[in-house]
Amino acid sequence: MQAWRILLLVPFFLLGGCLVSFREPLPANEPAPIPLLGEWTHKNEWGERIYMRVSRAGSNLYKALVYQADPDDPEDAQEYGFTVAQHGRRWYFSAGLPKRLGNNFAIAGFELTTDNELVIYTLDVQRILQAIDDGTLTGKRVDTPEGDGALISSDLQQVFAYLDDQANTDTFIEVARFQRVGQ
Repeated sequence: MQAWRILLLVPFFLLGGCLVSFREPLPANEPAPIPLLGEWTHKNEWGERIYMRVSRAGSNLYKALVYQADPDDPEDAQEYGFTVAQHGRRWYFSAGLPKRLGNNFAIAGFELTTDNELVIYTLDVQRILQAIDDGTLTGKRVDTPEGDGALISSDLQQVFAYLDDQANTDTFIEVARFQRVGQ
């Protein structure tokens, strides 16, 4: 697998082509659900099998090792640190973004299904920009290499109130569906 593709994987999961970013990550106040830990697999848009190993990296800190075939191959494997939070019925994770994307943080949703799948959701940048325009959230429009983006300056309680509102369920876009390895 070409190295540039593996580098695109996690940003693709987080961005879905566009970017909603935050100045602060989710605080490392709570542990991830135990079923999140372990090996996952996903077939990407090029038809290639991608693997992800989720493990603890500290107290309420986690890491995802993403690779195509061999996690010990430094050319192939990429590691991403993240924190998690549960708010309402939803789980969220937060990961740092590279400098070219502003050195801020992305927040995305995830779900562990009864079919032993890990589903990852990003935030729809157009819906978030609309919320900024109508004053529901505070922030600004930003240009990124991936297209229009939004940098949210609202505090997390205000963001969660917006995301928890049933009227805003279409703010989430599914970007990846992983299956547990070995099942």
